[in-house]
Amino acid sequence: MIPKEVLLEYGATERTYKKGDFIFQKGNKATKYYQIISGEIKMNNYNDDGKEFIQGIFKEGKSFGEPPLFIDRIYPSNAQVIKEAIILELPIESFDKLILNPEICLEIVKTFSKRLYYKSLVATEMSYEDPEHRILSVLDYFKTYTNKKKSNKLYKIDFTRQELASLTGLRVETVIRAIKSLENKGSIKIIDRKVYR
Repeated sequence: MIPKEVLLEYGATERTYKKGDFIFQKGNKATKYYQIISGEIKMNNYNDDGKEFIQGIFKEGKSFGEPPLFIDRIYPSNAQVIKEAIILELPIESFDKLILNPEICLEIVKTFSKRLYYKSLVATEMSYEDPEHRILSVLDYFKTYTNKKKSNKLYKIDFTRQELASLTGLRVETVIRAIKSLENKGSIKIIDRKVYR
C-alpha cells in the first residue's frame, strides 16, 4: 500500500512476530500504523463461548487496524499472527504527518473503500444466504482483492476450513459439506486437498 521506503523515511521500524502473537488486542488504544512486509495477520473477535469470528485476513503489502487511528478510539478487535510476520510499525504522530500527502491519503481512502465493500457484502451474505453462496462470495472477494488484474485462472484458496468457517459465521462441518457440494457442482476444484476457484 504505502511504499516501504516512504514509511522508513517517516520513522517506521520493522518488528518480527511469531505465529499466535497478538499485535494488538481488543480494547488497546491505537498508537501505530501497521503494514505487512511478510506473513499473515487476522483481525478477529471471540464471543462468550470462545467461538472466533474473523473480520479479515491480511497478507504481504497490506495494512490493518487504521480506522481507530483516525478517530482516536480503542481497537474493536484483535490483530493476531497466522503466519510468522514482519511488520512495519509507524507511530501515530508520524502517520498524521504522512497522510498529509494527497497521494498517500487517496491510497488509504481506496483501501478503506475496499474493506467497507467487503464488510457490506459479508453482512448481507451472513444474514440471508445459504452456506454455499456465503463461501463463494468470500472466495470471490479474496480472489479479486488479492489479484491486481482480473483473471480467469484458478485461484488457490489459502484458507483452512476453520478460517472459512470463521470468515462466514458457519460451523466447520457445514463448510466441509458446502465445499464438497460446490466441487460436485463444478463451482470450485479440489487439487491435492487444496481448494481452487
